[in-house]
Amino acid sequence: MPYTTPLGNVYDTGEFQTLMEEAMQRADWTGFEARRAEAAKRGKLRGIGMGYYIEKCGGGNPETADVRFTDEGRVEIRIGTQSNGQGHETAYAQILSDTIGIDGDRIKVIQGDTDEVPKGMTGGSRSVPVGGAAVLLAGRQIVEKAKKIAANAMEAAAADIEFHDGTFTVAGTDKRMTIEDVAKASKDPANLEDGMKPGLDERHERKPEAATYPNGCHVCELDIDPDTGELTIERYTIVDDFGETINPALLAGQVHGGIVQGFGQAIQEHTVYEEGSGQLVTGSFMDYTLPRATDVPMFDFNVHNVRCTTNPLGIKGSGEAGAIGAPPALISAIVDALRGTTGLNHIDMPATPLVIWKTLQEAKARKAA
Repeated sequence: MPYTTPLGNVYDTGEFQTLMEEAMQRADWTGFEARRAEAAKRGKLRGIGMGYYIEKCGGGNPETADVRFTDEGRVEIRIGTQSNGQGHETAYAQILSDTIGIDGDRIKVIQGDTDEVPKGMTGGSRSVPVGGAAVLLAGRQIVEKAKKIAANAMEAAAADIEFHDGTFTVAGTDKRMTIEDVAKASKDPANLEDGMKPGLDERHERKPEAATYPNGCHVCELDIDPDTGELTIERYTIVDDFGETINPALLAGQVHGGIVQGFGQAIQEHTVYEEGSGQLVTGSFMDYTLPRATDVPMFDFNVHNVRCTTNPLGIKGSGEAGAIGAPPALISAIVDALRGTTGLNHIDMPATPLVIWKTLQEAKARKAA
């Protein structure tokens, strides 16, 4: 690393073989044949499949973070990206809280409002790698400005000001000011250097310098009932590399949701149009099947993170990860389960029970012929 692909993409970091081997070990790949034999005794067809993905993320347009201090002692982040379930508001607040030492519950995130922030783009696993980096760097600008103001307020040299966990101290003394104290002091022109604007408000525009490359390995193991075509996912193992992690709970939720979405694509969701008129028949959730909790197993989700080098947070992004890795892992497991009976090497999505049952029946007919 870094590795340049034939298409010119540059993978800055990653331990792909190690990650794959870790996923195989967690999934007990070597013990699979014994489980296949046990399933056969129960009349089931068992298969195992793997999907390894790598995604190009974190690029696109710049993102601007506008951080403002209110008179009530709160802080507002204005940013152009818009959360639609990922939890950006939590991640952005955590980043700023860690940077300037303000409690997260005192930080308000205003997203995707063009009256407040003129530009922004959500998509491509870029909100935190790009927008989060803008928040981080705006926070660092605040700290540097606050050091100068604190130095003037405490009659010290700026070089003697130390900052830790929201508090500015004069080295070797008991003089100290919280960042809230400095925010108030910043309104007094006597504490400002020449040309310095009152207040601690700062903006930072972050333009991605290079793409990020999240990657991961999904291993799916399942049983198929040859009499009905119904399948049951027995084990599902994931090891992902997302670089640094801000909030593990948000990350796991993002991956879980993506996997379930991938399951739907692979084995359930199917648009049907009426022949002739082109009328969509599966136009409601009464007809268009989405996965339910009973359709999926508990996931064994793990990370093998290698820090990204192309943004200051070290984050690679995780937006589409689950939805990319799940379909190939699931379809590969179905093909593996059916190969011994049918000899097939491919099955189209969605591989519904009816599609699987018809595939088995066609194989029986060929053998009989």
